[in-house]
Amino acid sequence: MKLTLKKIVQICHGTLLSGDENLEIENYSKDTRTIQKGDCYVGIRGEVFDGNKFFKEAIEKGACACILDSYNETVQESVPIILVKDSVIALQDLAKYVRSVIDVPVIAVTGSAGKTSTKDMIAEILKSKYKVLQSIGNLNGQIGLPLTLLSYRNEDVVVIEMGMNDFGQMSVLTHIARPTMAVFTNIGTAHIGILGSRENILKAKLEILEGMDKGSTLVINNDNDLLSKLDLESYNIVTCGIDTESDFLAKNVKLEVGSSTYEVDHENETYEVTVPVMGKVFVLNSLLAVAVGTLLGVSNVDIQNRLKKIELSGNRMRIVSLKNGITLMDDSYNSNLEAVTSALQILKDYKGKRKIAVLGDILEMKDFKKEIHRKIGSLETLLSMDAIYLCGDSTKYIMDSAIQNGYDQNKIFHFDTTEKLRSHLIDYVESEDTILVKASRDMHFKELAQNLEKDLSEK
Repeated sequence: MKLTLKKIVQICHGTLLSGDENLEIENYSKDTRTIQKGDCYVGIRGEVFDGNKFFKEAIEKGACACILDSYNETVQESVPIILVKDSVIALQDLAKYVRSVIDVPVIAVTGSAGKTSTKDMIAEILKSKYKVLQSIGNLNGQIGLPLTLLSYRNEDVVVIEMGMNDFGQMSVLTHIARPTMAVFTNIGTAHIGILGSRENILKAKLEILEGMDKGSTLVINNDNDLLSKLDLESYNIVTCGIDTESDFLAKNVKLEVGSSTYEVDHENETYEVTVPVMGKVFVLNSLLAVAVGTLLGVSNVDIQNRLKKIELSGNRMRIVSLKNGITLMDDSYNSNLEAVTSALQILKDYKGKRKIAVLGDILEMKDFKKEIHRKIGSLETLLSMDAIYLCGDSTKYIMDSAIQNGYDQNKIFHFDTTEKLRSHLIDYVESEDTILVKASRDMHFKELAQNLEKDLSEK
């Protein structure tokens, strides 16, 4: 969608310091590393870097204009400069305007975990019938979501991800995106350290309704204890479940190496679906996608065909076969209680002579870190592992809890650095072992997984 500088200034309540107000802008970028010729550069002030300081580099790389909230130059630039009070709010106002002039279904995916994989599966299914705009990766926040909407190019459907970690954030996003349908993957413990309880997490997620019309559809995970109790008479609630009777029910679930197969039971019609990733959580997330596709008129056959070839974003349960039958399960993207529980179940059900869990801290738990990590230490799936490797201060609670619950203390190892863990694990691993790597992103287990992949490929 092309906007003139004059219109952008009007929308953002900014000031055009230089340049032709009739110049049209179509693409926006906040990153000088990926900016393309003809993009409008948006300088954003972050915790570490101030994007306003890189506008000259953006111009050198082909930016046709810049939106900045800090500008002290006295020499007129070679491209137009728009000065605004706050670049993030300006970006949001632009996205809000774009949303106000498009009339297509906007499906928003939210939840404590599984947002990105669910969004990917919804988009893949809908592509069988529609031209789809979807948010890239996990761009789901105050900056990423507006950038997604600003990339709208006359698509038939928009599928976006909406994340938050505190009250008020979902409210901002929903007033920008104004979803016509919302999908709730689950309500877990992610950000419980900030919000204080799962009930508060649900309350924060439900701010999404502020930007939705009454009568809009909510597609929910009916197996989740909090979501299943939702009583919202003004909205059309469509339920999905495996263990709970629902509008869309997954029956006869079969988890195999590299795939999950089940039967979709909806309105007395049953058909089989296969997803090329193993795990009960992916069955439920794909079922949410099936429901969205069905509601938007996608045929059962197209749903089946699309889900068979889905490729999920990021490092979500990347399974790598290495030398001597060793398997590495890299689920290092991020972590919370529900994600760890799911990953451990997948590891338990997977092939392999011995199962080894490599876990790091779950961060942002604050007052709940002891409780959450001790709960992990008591999980039956963890206690069934042949060995447990831990790194991080909070994983000491996992160790203590596991031993108190009867786990052999000679099979559980705790390290203060990932390098020490890696060195010990390389010597411990044998042929046909399967290893799971899981931790919060800032624990840098992605690098650990990459190094283990290299080490074990050479073993």
